[in-house]
Amino acid sequence: MTTLDVLRAHPFLAGLPEAWLPPLASYARPVVWHPGHRLFRADQPAERFWLVRGGQVTLDFAVPGRGDVEIETIGAGGVLGWSWLFPPYRWQFGAVAGQRSTAIEFTAAGVRRLMESDDALGRQLTTRFMSVVVDRLHAARCRLLDLYGYPTALPPTG
Repeated sequence: MTTLDVLRAHPFLAGLPEAWLPPLASYARPVVWHPGHRLFRADQPAERFWLVRGGQVTLDFAVPGRGDVEIETIGAGGVLGWSWLFPPYRWQFGAVAGQRSTAIEFTAAGVRRLMESDDALGRQLTTRFMSVVVDRLHAARCRLLDLYGYPTALPPTG
């Protein structure tokens, strides 16, 4: 399977006009990660993103006194990385491979140039990535609630 074939088959790009896929493929390459491989940590420069083909990658963030806390697991058909799209281009979370994983890795700067040169492509990808952002923030919020629980009710005053 070529990189272009993988892009055609990935759910994140479903419905994207065929003409946009070859330019995207020019900034993409296949990658493999082994269990325990740290892809990035929060606040590092975000210079890539990935379409996950197989395996599992865990998103996490450092919580003082608790270490790296898992937020969410991304598997086949998922998207890893959105911080590359929004200045200052720094990761909001960390990521580590939970098992052998395969993905298509994109060079963020190249994809940003494509998006700037084609408004329709830019809108389409931004909309798709915003959906990922909303999902990730929801997962982080739920995980924080799991960690810290709901605040207890204050006794009535007066």
